[in-house]
Amino acid sequence: MPFVRSYVRSDGTPVRGHSRWAPGARREMTVFAAFGLAVLGFGHGPATDGTHPGSPTPSVTYPIRFGNGTHNGAPHVAVPHPTVSYPIKFDTPAPRTAAPTPSVSYPIDLAALGGGR
Repeated sequence: MPFVRSYVRSDGTPVRGHSRWAPGARREMTVFAAFGLAVLGFGHGPATDGTHPGSPTPSVTYPIRFGNGTHNGAPHVAVPHPTVSYPIKFDTPAPRTAAPTPSVSYPIDLAALGGGR
């Protein structure tokens, strides 16, 4: 929100300093406020936790217990089992040939070539 300093109009009327909305900001703020009020109005309905008469009874018994007893031991790890009973043949990759060794050693020393540069 820009602040306009005090000034005197061309007809001699003094104008106090004031703040002014940026162009389009008033409409945007109105839309934002309406959206916020709608969220507050629709979002905070009565919550049911099963304690009020007429509310549905929960179908879950807490705390949830699993069938393997206590959880103090090591966690149960599933063992993988094959999904097929026949052998699967995979293509074996062709043997790779060795890369050729370079015939030039680096760095090249031009003084050793005898060029005399």
